[in-house]
Amino acid sequence: MSGRVAVVTGANRGIGREVAAQLAAAGDTVVLTARDHRKAQDAADALAGLGVGGAVVAHQLEVTHRAGAAALAEFVGERFGRLDVLVNNAAIHYDTQQTAAAADLTIVRQALETNLLGAWQVTQALLPLLRGSGHGRIVNVSSEGGSLTNMGGGIPAYRASKAALNALTRMLAAELRSDGILVNSVCPGWVATDMGGPGGRPVHDGAASIMWVIDLPDAGPTGGFYRDGRPLPW
Repeated sequence: MSGRVAVVTGANRGIGREVAAQLAAAGDTVVLTARDHRKAQDAADALAGLGVGGAVVAHQLEVTHRAGAAALAEFVGERFGRLDVLVNNAAIHYDTQQTAAAADLTIVRQALETNLLGAWQVTQALLPLLRGSGHGRIVNVSSEGGSLTNMGGGIPAYRASKAALNALTRMLAAELRSDGILVNSVCPGWVATDMGGPGGRPVHDGAASIMWVIDLPDAGPTGGFYRDGRPLPW
């Protein structure tokens, strides 16, 4: 499919920016969001300079602000009249220095506000437009670190927020199936980004894993957890 309208949160760098690039290269129109409008605009301009096929439009969004989510929904509705793809990518606090037993709960709350509640809030704001698509896709960018099956110690804020995001995926998938909206979680793997650090796999590969879910046919799976097109344990 091409010619879709997509929103990608936290897309001024890393995996989000690469997902935006791959969507645009496929001929889709991308609303590239970031907390800082200038960073969003710089990223959009850089992608446009690469000669990608689809349009890339910058928009400021702090996912934890309800008014910002509402303003984004109003912008997308007025500009495009529908939304086909939402990629909830914005995330913070890969807190490798912490343990659950001694965690700074201020950091945990911040992670939950962005990684879980921010994605939830943006989804709710954009849901009427996704329902109007007929081919809606919601992708929650998660992590195998949030898998309860493989849960271990450490990284408590990030792990807890991603486990909760996976729970949200399951609930939304069940509730939105009748609307034709597919909702899935994706772990892009350890990717060499500012958050992931050096040594990970190329950002192109992590984004391609997300694109696999975006490109699922209408009869494709929903409520799943994937990396590279293969299921991961919850």
